[in-house]
Amino acid sequence: MNRKKKINQILKAKQKQHNAKLHKSNKPRYISKAERANMEAEEQQNQSSTSSEGTVDLGVNQD
Repeated sequence: MNRKKKINQILKAKQKQHNAKLHKSNKPRYISKAERANMEAEEQQNQSSTSSEGTVDLGVNQD
């Protein structure tokens, strides 16, 4: 392999790596099973608290 070809190959490889760093993946971040369970428990807790808040009578009389 001659010198010119090798230099071009190295420069192209560096450019390719640089472009790969600029364009991040659109894939969502991985969430572990434990984190998903915690998030689900929090949602359940929030839903139960909001449903109980909806049934609270504020004492406003409607005539």
